[in-house]
Amino acid sequence: MTMRILQLPLGPLQTNCYVLACTETSQAVVIDPSWDGRGILAQVQKAGWTLEAIWLTHTHFDHVGALAELKELTGAPIYVHPEAVPMLERATAAGAMWGIPVDAAPPPDHLLVEGQELQVGELSAAVLYTPGHAPGHVCFHLAGEGVLFDGDVLFQGSIGRTDLPGGDYELLMSSIREKLLPLPDETVVLSGHGPATTIGEERRSNPFLTE
Repeated sequence: MTMRILQLPLGPLQTNCYVLACTETSQAVVIDPSWDGRGILAQVQKAGWTLEAIWLTHTHFDHVGALAELKELTGAPIYVHPEAVPMLERATAAGAMWGIPVDAAPPPDHLLVEGQELQVGELSAAVLYTPGHAPGHVCFHLAGEGVLFDGDVLFQGSIGRTDLPGGDYELLMSSIREKLLPLPDETVVLSGHGPATTIGEERRSNPFLTE
């Protein structure tokens, strides 16, 4: 097994930040640095890994609360879909509406496109374009390892909210049907909030998918 994953529920909304590492090369990426950039980096360093990049599934403020700090500490390049950039630029204002301080986000270094392959060491992740919960939302699918980092698209027993700015219920359901449900049942789904699940479990029992 050349992959290790750390799940770090962080911040006021307990948003899952993930560290994905290739153990063969000791290279790692952080997915959705939600809070406490210094603490995230400490976990990476404790494991003996080198942070190569920061990948964003989307740019709601609770998923980027540590982005500025982590970028300042490491210089790691930021990857995000272009349609998510305007929301990234408004993250501080969005957090303020909830009474939550969020540092102004640095600009992205690389813009993601559907079907793009991202590398971390010997691991490869495909970018899936999955809007609906938020503009420019993407998932990262490691087909070889059977793992999907899906942000706030699909949860254990639920789906992402669509009542926030840029949300669209029909678009979200289309993303789930067209991009997520065709994946193998055993695919492990690592979401932005809550515990892990699988595509098969959600296909069978998620009330939003079985109704």
